[in-house]
Amino acid sequence: MMDRGQAYGDGLFETMRAHRGTLPWWDAHWARLARGGERLGIDLPDQSQLRARAGELLADGGDGVLKLLVIRGGVARGYAPAADAASQWQLERHPLPPPIPGGLRLQWCRTRLSVQPLLAGIKHCNRLEQVLARAECVAAGADEGLACDTDGNVVSATSANLFVLRDGAWLTPPLQRCGVAGTCRAALMAPLDAREAMLDIAAVESAQAVFLCNAVRGILPVANLGARRWSPHPAIAAARAALATLHPGLVPELE
Repeated sequence: MMDRGQAYGDGLFETMRAHRGTLPWWDAHWARLARGGERLGIDLPDQSQLRARAGELLADGGDGVLKLLVIRGGVARGYAPAADAASQWQLERHPLPPPIPGGLRLQWCRTRLSVQPLLAGIKHCNRLEQVLARAECVAAGADEGLACDTDGNVVSATSANLFVLRDGAWLTPPLQRCGVAGTCRAALMAPLDAREAMLDIAAVESAQAVFLCNAVRGILPVANLGARRWSPHPAIAAARAALATLHPGLVPELE
């Protein structure tokens, strides 16, 4: 029988970068998972049990990516959730993704992100919008794509948060209406003295520098967005150096 994750995307997930057998940002990932569980009314599994399983998966002391899925318990027939069903969980280890040579090649996605504040910020399992947007990127030969919400405000890439440098200051779109509040994004706000700001397409394309970030790859500079080109910028190099002090596995992929 299908579970509620397969049937409705009724669950949460976290994707964590392991470094030498450790998970440096475990607490940050767990905090976001807990926010998602509270928002959706999903009871989380015992944290110590998950940490024990993570230890088994990383017993060789190596690097990699751990993906945690937490699915609401109960039968998949019918939208109404069971009041007392225990959640189901799965934790898997995957290899690190290969480096991307050179800066990222981005495009604007036609797929728009729905505005739904109840789901904004958390990493829930219903990702059909991102699936459609990433398919656009694959068809166009782009590394990633930037998506706007249905009102035309820039939100994020399909699997990363966005930072732009304007007038010497780092800005990132607010995520109270839609989008995922990334752990890497949160870690960078203070070191970069970044602030949230509503951005339109023109504001991104006229920025001095642009990068994407997530908890697996760290900071990835953007080289072009359609016809717009950016050269390597010292502010991005400084940001990547700052991030390396916050997570030892997130050293720069690009030189």
